Amino acid sequence: MNLANNLESSAFHFPDRPAVRNGDTEISYRQLNDRTNRVATGLIKLGIRPGDRIGLCAPNSIDWIAFYFAVIKTGAVAITLPSLLRGGELNPLLKHSQPRFLFTTDDKLDDLQNLRSSGRVEKTVCPGGDLTLQQVMDMGTSSFKALDRDRLDTAAVLYTGGTTGTPKGAMLSHEYINLSSHNIAFCEHSSEADRALCFLPFNHVFGQVHIMNATMLSCGCVEILPHYDMDQALSLMSAGRVTKIFAVPTIYARLLTVDRLKEKLGRVRYCFSAASSMAGEIVRQWKEQTDLTIYESYGMTETMPVTWNHYYQHVVGSVGTAVPGVEIQIRDAEGHQVSTGQEGEICIRSRSVMRGYLDNPEATKNAFWEDVWFRSGDVGVFDDNQYLYIVDRIKDMIITGGENVYPREVEEVIYTRPEVLECAVVGLPDKIWGERVTAFVVPRPGREIVSADLNIFLKERLSPFKVPKQYVTVEEMPKSAAGKILKRELREQFSVS
Repeated sequence: MNLANNLESSAFHFPDRPAVRNGDTEISYRQLNDRTNRVATGLIKLGIRPGDRIGLCAPNSIDWIAFYFAVIKTGAVAITLPSLLRGGELNPLLKHSQPRFLFTTDDKLDDLQNLRSSGRVEKTVCPGGDLTLQQVMDMGTSSFKALDRDRLDTAAVLYTGGTTGTPKGAMLSHEYINLSSHNIAFCEHSSEADRALCFLPFNHVFGQVHIMNATMLSCGCVEILPHYDMDQALSLMSAGRVTKIFAVPTIYARLLTVDRLKEKLGRVRYCFSAASSMAGEIVRQWKEQTDLTIYESYGMTETMPVTWNHYYQHVVGSVGTAVPGVEIQIRDAEGHQVSTGQEGEICIRSRSVMRGYLDNPEATKNAFWEDVWFRSGDVGVFDDNQYLYIVDRIKDMIITGGENVYPREVEEVIYTRPEVLECAVVGLPDKIWGERVTAFVVPRPGREIVSADLNIFLKERLSPFKVPKQYVTVEEMPKSAAGKILKRELREQFSVS
């Protein structure tokens, strides 16, 4: 097995179909596979062997995709790193992952000087580096078949932990990414006619596996935006160049403020949200304005997708039922399975669970019950139809005056207010309560947040201990590169007892 076999299959069946479009540049599956082969054979001539680690730290592009599949074709491991990181943030990840080569951009070269001098990165591939991508391609040939690998061999390493501040390298096998891509394509009813808009970074599991790999598998076209720009995204949709959009909840909330939204979506047939929990009110408003459903699944870097909320029985507020090949249990703090309707930690067993964390056996051991059930760190509950509901992150739970408060429950109510664009509820240190429930709110354009009015509204709908003791209006939430609200940064910025 080799994950890159999916690209080869798409190039065989649909050689002239568009594979990737970036701005005015579009290449077919035949052209992408040829380019990938030239990079792969060039890397082999440079001494790359199966199992070697090769880094990618660059923005989304056609070349990023070609280099990624080239690395995997050679049997090497793609270490995919956030392109926005600078020296102080990037170097620890490079020291940990120790890639031999690094595909990057010229603006990273100064940051890499210390690593280069210590021999940790042998060669950089970028216009001002040791080799350009064109030079690597010139060494190779367009005829090459992906090397066969064991299904459990690592294909890619993705760093996780952006919301906790402790990155860990999740090792994703060829089987993990292949099975995940098949489940995604099946659940989305994907075909070669689809054009998937991608502005999420390819180093993130959402961009890399859910959008890019699943689209390559189903022979569709990836429409790249270097980063999210609402005007550019709407322009592509209005022009009919997009059939599927993938975004995080905050982006859907902002799109709901656009006039004549339904008209501007053009040929969009499928809308998907991930990275963080979607408030039910946003799903309802989207359906009212566009006649389209926002579909959700549940997953994370270490395992995805775990569940899917269906075409045929979509349940607002749920993340759906288990996808094929995935088992889910809800367990208590001691690791015992609980009954349907009881809350507990979501635990997953599947072939699409990571192998473990790169060079971190202790973190790997702590991530599993009985070495096979992955511990998600999320609190969930099943209904009688086996639809899963996410209650919240275990680490996000607030203990105030001895009572447990799950932020998501409070956020769901706040999102029903028309003046609220985004919100995040966190616990801040408090001498009396231990933690005080604090709501950070971004107002909709032209609207104002009146704390007293919001407080009265919440008191009518929540238990007294769940009602925030403090409301903070902010212009913008701190977010990860994937668009997830970073509650950790809110806590650090406002934690004054």
